[in-house]
Amino acid sequence: MEQSFFTVRPATQADLASLVELRAYLLDGTAASYSSKTPEDAARWRAAYRTWLSSRLDESDCVQIIAAEHKKSGKVLGCATAIIDQRAPAPNCLNGLSGWVQSVVVDPQWRGQGIARQLMQHLLRWFSNRGIACVVLQSTEAAGRLYQNLGFTVSNERLLILQEASA
Repeated sequence: MEQSFFTVRPATQADLASLVELRAYLLDGTAASYSSKTPEDAARWRAAYRTWLSSRLDESDCVQIIAAEHKKSGKVLGCATAIIDQRAPAPNCLNGLSGWVQSVVVDPQWRGQGIARQLMQHLLRWFSNRGIACVVLQSTEAAGRLYQNLGFTVSNERLLILQEASA
């Protein structure tokens, strides 16, 4: 799909409010285990996320946060985050570097127009340019086909989570 109406670019400090609001589509009011359960939960993750973003938008070699910006209005329509983790080497990852994709989200009114695909293609190029051979993500049911079309496969491994109440 042609992307003539938006541009993918690195997110900036000026995007903080938009990035927080976009991530709220994933973290507020859903049935996911990681979703906020109360307004207080929502306020806490928003404050912590804003602080995390502020410390990584300008300087991190291991984190790439990108935004899809509407060319005419300048509105941030979507965003995505890539994180490089250092792990122990494995047969499919001899350098121990692995990629993690997080918070790929598009404003609901702009979904289905190729924005998430463009965000993902940008992140996958970023990973590739850094020698990352294995990229992992956790998907919603709705986004599963997009990721499979980009080459991701469903793992036969189980994702287990130990989640402490006051982390």
